[in-house]
Order: sequence, then structure tokens, then C-alpha cells
Amino acid sequence: MDSIISLRDISFKYLDELILDSISLEIKRGDYVGIIGPNGGGKTTLIKIMLGLLKPLSGNVRIFTKELQEFKDWSKIGYVPQRSGLFKSGIFPLTVFEVLEMAQQQGRKNKIEETLKIVEMREHVNKVFFNLSAGQQQRILIARALVNQPELLILDEPTVGIDSKAQENFYELLCHLNTQLKITLVLVSHDIDVIAKEVTTLASINQKLIYYGPPRDFIKDDYLETLYGKNRRHLLHEHGH
Repeated sequence: MDSIISLRDISFKYLDELILDSISLEIKRGDYVGIIGPNGGGKTTLIKIMLGLLKPLSGNVRIFTKELQEFKDWSKIGYVPQRSGLFKSGIFPLTVFEVLEMAQQQGRKNKIEETLKIVEMREHVNKVFFNLSAGQQQRILIARALVNQPELLILDEPTVGIDSKAQENFYELLCHLNTQLKITLVLVSHDIDVIAKEVTTLASINQKLIYYGPPRDFIKDDYLETLYGKNRRHLLHEHGH
């Protein structure tokens, strides 16, 4: 199976604080990887290293089999950061079309309508982004990340501030992207319950890589205690039995 991202012994410091300590993992084509861990555990830092936004203190990053510094084809990767302040404020009353147009690479065929259809938001193309619900906004941000037809989509805490019904629909959409459109997904989340049900591979990070493998084995063995401490069994509501 093709390797899409390969991390070898990645460490990262912020000022004098060690954020990531010798992390190695491989993401293969078609994977749906969930990254979990406590606040400050290094989840967002790790994906920013994958995206070339941060430079590791040590270690090696390969993307689509190329060394990170040699990799140039960033249109292969879509990124949905934590809820964007730019789009949340009403300062820029952009339409949905304009939000996607800004992200579309020059010279590429216009895929805006087609991409909005994938996320079931086509009828909102001329609406002001700021006037949409949180769940609808998140779908548009996914469409924005998909408009250049990436092979890998990375999402950082995408369901924060979205109600439970919209979250359910949102995970259905991600499943569709992964299984039907064959997009490799990397998803950072706090919601261990949901993630354990959705993803094919679970990565738990707290400075070090605590676990990397199938969600069922993570739940079966008591990795939660290692990750969050003895009193955190309640983090899993449905998987404890």
C-alpha cells in the first residue's frame, strides 16, 4: 500500500518545552486516522509538521514518498484548520462561492459547483458564508479544502461548536469521502467515543505516541488511563463494556 505520510522520530520544542518526543507513524493511502490526546498533548503541532507549517527539532518527514523539503504538490493535500476567525467574523461578507474561489488554484478547472454538490451545499452557493449555521459553515470549509481535489484531507477539531445532529451528518460525509471518493483522512478530535466508531486507525498522542492501531485494541487495553489518568474512564461512554 502506498505511503502518504511517513514520520520518523519527530521531536518538536516550543521555546524550552518539549511538545513532541520521538514520534514515528505511517499513514497509508485510504486510511482514516483519528488523532486523540489531552489538551497540550501535541496533536495540532503534529499535523502542522505534516503540513510543513512547522519544522521539527529532529526527525524525518516524507509526504507522498518525497522528503518534506522536496515536496511541492500541495494541491494533493486539503486542510481544514480549527474554526477560522476570518470566516467567523462578519467583517468579510464573502459568499460561499467566493470562499471556494479564493482557495481554488489558478489554472485549475472550476470545480466549485461540483465540490459543493459533494458536501450537499450546492443550493447555498450565493449565500453569505457568515449567515450560515455552524454545521453548514463547516461543510463549506470542507468544500474549500476539497476544491483542488486532494488525495489527503487533514481536519483539526472540525466538530467544535456544531450540534449533535449536524455532527452525525458531518461524520457521514467524512465516511463518504473516505469510502466512496477514496480520500485519505486525518482527523484531530477530542471526542474519543465518536472517533473510535468512525476511524480505521487511532493515534493517541501525549507528547509521545501512546498508541497507533485499530480503535478496538485501544479500547480493549487500558490506554485511556495512560493518556488521561486513572479518573478518566468516563471518557468512553459506550465502549467500556
